[in-house]
Amino acid sequence: MAKLVGGIATSHIPAIGLAIANGLQQDAYWKPFFDGFPPVREWLARVKPDVAIVIYNDHGLNFFLDKMPTFAIGAATEYRNADEGWGLKALAPFPGDPRMSWHLIEELVAADFDLSTCQEMLVDHGFTVPMSLLWQDVVPRAVRVVPLAINTVQHPLPSPRRCYNLGVALGKAIESYPADLRVVVVGTGGLSHQLDGERAGFINREFDLRCLDDIVNRPDELLNLSIHDLVEQAGSQGAEFILWLVMRGALSCHGVREIARKYHIPVSNTGAGLLLLESVS
Repeated sequence: MAKLVGGIATSHIPAIGLAIANGLQQDAYWKPFFDGFPPVREWLARVKPDVAIVIYNDHGLNFFLDKMPTFAIGAATEYRNADEGWGLKALAPFPGDPRMSWHLIEELVAADFDLSTCQEMLVDHGFTVPMSLLWQDVVPRAVRVVPLAINTVQHPLPSPRRCYNLGVALGKAIESYPADLRVVVVGTGGLSHQLDGERAGFINREFDLRCLDDIVNRPDELLNLSIHDLVEQAGSQGAEFILWLVMRGALSCHGVREIARKYHIPVSNTGAGLLLLESVS
């Protein structure tokens, strides 16, 4: 049976992708952020996951406001990306795992989660930036991927509790997969940031640090938050925190051990977080 080895949460700001492309990891502005990742990459090299399920939000490359599914999962043999206007170079295709994708689809639909299933799917910086960060020093194409896109753009958005419960169902689905695979779940986005309006540039350090503590030790404390609460306390784009909750929900059938954590501001007007949780049987 498949084994869920752990979960990772990381920001996915497009400026990070540009910093990687331009070799700015040791630049004074970027170094404190990038310095958080070596322990995570070392853990990945040690546990060697076969599949990464990447929870992200599409920013208009694959879906737009006229067609925005609440939950959409990839079931393709590979996933390509393209320039969204940020100047990011297209990367080599990411290999999919259609057999696992369809298992997850069947199990999640049986658990009353209605998914859009995508046998062709483009992935944007919300997906590619975390993959570039996490597998920078190893061969990323050795890891098969299943993208799971969640709407954080077109209201109404799924609630924190709904997303956590999706993660619970996802974790059960992973560990019911009848193959000897090691799986990691990656939650992307956030933390607090607002890119537009009167509060453009808003960052709430206190809220971000509380979320980092609670998602490890007291995830239930976060489930009564509404989307309105997230927007008020973390900014309009801070609602991406629901993607982290999917990751944490997936690990709910295990104990967790915190392996690494990093929080740094500012990174492109965002409270940038990183968290690695290892499953404990």
